[in-house]
Amino acid sequence: MSLIFDYLFGQYSTYETLDIALEIIAVIFGLLSVWFSKQNNIWVYPTGLLSTSIFVYLLLKWGLIGDMLINIYYFIMSLYGWYIWTRKIDAKNFTPITSATKKEHKISAVIFLCTIVFVFIVYQIFDKWTSWTAYVDTITTAIFFVGMWLMAKRKVENWIYWIIGDIISVPLYFYKGYTFTSFQYLIFTILAVYGYYAWKKNINSSLQTS
Repeated sequence: MSLIFDYLFGQYSTYETLDIALEIIAVIFGLLSVWFSKQNNIWVYPTGLLSTSIFVYLLLKWGLIGDMLINIYYFIMSLYGWYIWTRKIDAKNFTPITSATKKEHKISAVIFLCTIVFVFIVYQIFDKWTSWTAYVDTITTAIFFVGMWLMAKRKVENWIYWIIGDIISVPLYFYKGYTFTSFQYLIFTILAVYGYYAWKKNINSSLQTS
């Protein structure tokens, strides 16, 4: 049992107690954010903003530039998404859950490619091409950038990007030594699957009542 604990959490012996506490708090609010998103609840954004704010601080301190950029983008897109989700399309109805249009799929592809170029340049500037994880970070950053944009637009396809990115992030963060965050992405994956089906059900229900 002790060996398993050391394997999973041994790296935290060198971390400051405050940083460990902050990571746990950020993980809890991150999980709440995804849960609220699955429930189509506006609290996805307040909880998400708190989680990303903490992670920006921690990731900057740990020197994980790519991951930090993801969370800065999350913060900005959370503000945008908060506005979109509370915007009324008419006197009674707010922005509904819908499927992405062909134009939005094209924009998603552009965001993906632009993100890869952007992260590549940033990593070049900060000399972060020191491990194979940097290359994986570039891909996951692009995936999550698209997912966050689609979620802000309330498009059901956002969950597909979250599922793919979360699956990659589980072993990636564990390898980096951030076990709590790795567990967070494992739970994210499960919630994202449920979220996808919940949003699909919402769309189907809307079509039947229209």
